[in-house]
Amino acid sequence: MDPVEIETEFGVPIPGRILPAEHWVKTGIKRLPESGPLDWEAIFGRKAPIVLDLGCGNGRFTLGSALARPEMDHFAIDVLPMVIRYATRRGNQRGLGNVRFAVKDAETFVRQYVGDAGVAEIHLYHPQPYHDSRQAHRRLFTPRFLADVHRALRPDGLFVVQTDNPDYWEYMVRVVPHFFAFEEQPAPWPDSPAGRTRREIVARQRGLKIFRGIGRRRSDVEPAAALELARSLPEPRFRSRGPWCDLDRWEASDRP
Repeated sequence: MDPVEIETEFGVPIPGRILPAEHWVKTGIKRLPESGPLDWEAIFGRKAPIVLDLGCGNGRFTLGSALARPEMDHFAIDVLPMVIRYATRRGNQRGLGNVRFAVKDAETFVRQYVGDAGVAEIHLYHPQPYHDSRQAHRRLFTPRFLADVHRALRPDGLFVVQTDNPDYWEYMVRVVPHFFAFEEQPAPWPDSPAGRTRREIVARQRGLKIFRGIGRRRSDVEPAAALELARSLPEPRFRSRGPWCDLDRWEASDRP
């Protein structure tokens, strides 16, 4: 049987076509080394700008970006092995030699595996808000995390964020400008008008507002100063309530 050429989810095509098996590649990294930083040139076999996708889910953004920008190498991670299996399969079947997927949490990955000024872009879509106040300490988006992202990006590098949680967004716009020249992106992304991620597609279909922003690494903030600044900024202890809570529970139980 010939492979299905185009996949869809929630009525939206997944970027790329499934190629004949002889064109498949291997995009999965089964085990990261014990320590970093990673050698991007050794991983991809060439020297190219690096795009990171933190919490990539089933890989929709990474697939689309890698297809549209073959001159860029893409490294995507998620803490859930199940979704990385889906993402890896899709990357393999599309023959994307400029993509790698691995299982890892974003905080550890950026801090331990990404060298100073080592990447061109870092993308973070819909970080888990942890609505239960007892779990607020588990939120990824902290001042220290931002300092690590700032260190990891090359001069003028891009930090792209997105959430459908207004409480999280209010916190983001308070702390991000300390490290990045930050602008809101009010309209859908031009490259993916229906949504860059599975979460965005579903949230929009349920009538939730999407908050998007693009930050450019501030060159007037040195890495040491960024760490010191992080110690003075508030932690993400906001309360998080609203209709998006149900979507978070749904996504946690159904994440292909």
